[in-house]
Amino acid sequence: MKKALTIAGSDSGGGAGIQADLKTFAARGVYGMSALTAITAQNTVGVQGVFELPASFVAQQIDSVMADIGADAWKTGMLSNAEIIQVVADRARKYQVERLVVDPVMVAKSGDPLLRLEAREALIRELLPQAYVVTPNHHEAQVLTGLEIHTLDDMRRAAQAIYQLGARHVVVKGGHLSNPEAAIDVLYDGRSFHEFTAPRLETPHTHGTGCTFGSAIAAELAKGHSVQEAVQIAKAYVTAAIRAAMGWQIGHGHGPLDHFLGQVIALP
Repeated sequence: MKKALTIAGSDSGGGAGIQADLKTFAARGVYGMSALTAITAQNTVGVQGVFELPASFVAQQIDSVMADIGADAWKTGMLSNAEIIQVVADRARKYQVERLVVDPVMVAKSGDPLLRLEAREALIRELLPQAYVVTPNHHEAQVLTGLEIHTLDDMRRAAQAIYQLGARHVVVKGGHLSNPEAAIDVLYDGRSFHEFTAPRLETPHTHGTGCTFGSAIAAELAKGHSVQEAVQIAKAYVTAAIRAAMGWQIGHGHGPLDHFLGQVIALP
């Protein structure tokens, strides 16, 4: 049994954050563990409150998991502040984490900032150079690079610029771009580009897609897949999870994905 650790915030609505990460790990067949960075009061409509945990307690959670169970891959999500980012970066170095997937949760779907300036700088300085894969959406890629991103060529330029910040593989997600027919993600490994295309599904139920995508990549890396294979599988999985949730009506806003694709475990 391969193991994956998510270091992220909790979503009380169950659609994103560690809840989405752990569902994804289970669905992709790896054992999931978590270190919470923050607790949110959140639903499909929005975030009503955030309580950040002390950085020292985030470190204690990571140490507890790694001292006993270990992990074949880490995935980071909402890291809240510069102190927590520093702790996560320090622990990644301490445990020599090879497969570190960084979802740089910096900007909301609306474009609103989720990280203060000093925290952004800490993420760029301390965590990105350790990332095996980093998965910014186009808003986050714009913040990381200062580039305007509107086209596929813009995504490629942004991926190259983020690679220069130290990440070994960069996936710029194109789900927020205005292409009416397809959602295209671009992977850059320092040498070549790979594009991953899926049909754009017209649905409001997309809460947690970024968390789910990053977690699926981490799960597949833990199982021994290459980055290109992991991204391809994760892209197909997220698309299937969005499609499976199109018949749901959970909440009054952006509903969650169906991480288990409508499947129910049959008991003997």
